[in-house]
Amino acid sequence: MTTVTHFMVLSNGQFNAVYNALSFVFAAMLASFVFFLLIRPRISQKNQAALILTTLVVLIAGYHYLRIFNSWNESFHYAALRGDYIQSGPPFNEAYRYVDWLLTVPLLLAELVLVLRLKWEESRSLIIRLGVASLFMIGLGYPGELAASDSTARLVWGGLSTLFFLYILYVLFVELTRTLGNQPPRVKSLVGAMRWILLVTWLVYPIAYILPRFISNEATALVVRQIGYSLADVLAKPLFGLLAVVIMILKTKEEEGEKALL
Repeated sequence: MTTVTHFMVLSNGQFNAVYNALSFVFAAMLASFVFFLLIRPRISQKNQAALILTTLVVLIAGYHYLRIFNSWNESFHYAALRGDYIQSGPPFNEAYRYVDWLLTVPLLLAELVLVLRLKWEESRSLIIRLGVASLFMIGLGYPGELAASDSTARLVWGGLSTLFFLYILYVLFVELTRTLGNQPPRVKSLVGAMRWILLVTWLVYPIAYILPRFISNEATALVVRQIGYSLADVLAKPLFGLLAVVIMILKTKEEEGEKALL
C-alpha cells in the first residue's frame, strides 16, 4: 500500500479537484459498462469475445475507482476552522490502481488483438507476449511507487518498468502492423487510433509517476498525479473500448453483407 505523509494539508480546491476527477471516472466506467451491455445484440457471435473483454475492463476499473474514491474521502477530513482538508484518516491507498492495472491492461491488449480476428496462432502469440510484458511493466513499477519521490530506487524500478513498456510498443506498432494487410481501410484507421490512444495515455502514467521528483510541494504532486492517472484511465478504457466496438460493428456488417450475397 502506498501511503502519503500524515497530516498532509490540501486546500479546498485541491481536495475537490481530485474528488470530482475520481467521481467523473467512476461515472464514465459505469456508463460505458451499461452501453457495452446494451450494444451486445448488434455484435455478431464471432466478435463477442472482444466485446466481453471490453465490458470486463470498464467493470473492473469502475469497481476500483469506487474503492479509490472511498479511500480518498476516508483519508482526508475537512477542518472547518481552517477551511482546508487534513489527512488525519487512514493512508490513501494507491495500491487499488495497481491492482486495477494488473487486471485491465492485459485485457485491453488482448482486446486489441481479438477485435482483428486474426488466425488463432497469431492471436495467441501476441496475447501471451503482450500480457506477460504488461504484468512485468506494472509489477516493476509498483515498488518504485512505494519508494520516496527523490530516491534512486524510484528511478531504477521506473526504468525497468519502462523497458517492458517499450517492448509492448514494439509489438503494437511493428509486429501488429504486419497483421493488418487484409483488414479493411476503416478498420486499419481505427486500430491505428486505438494504438495511439494507448501510447498517448500510457505516457501520462510515467509522467505522473516521476512528477513528485520535480514538484517540491507534496500535496500538489499528489493532486497532479491523481488527476493525471484519472484522465489517462478514461481515455485508455471507455474511449478505447468504444473504438473497439465500432470495429466490431463494422465486422458484423461485413459478415451480414457476405451472408446476403450467398
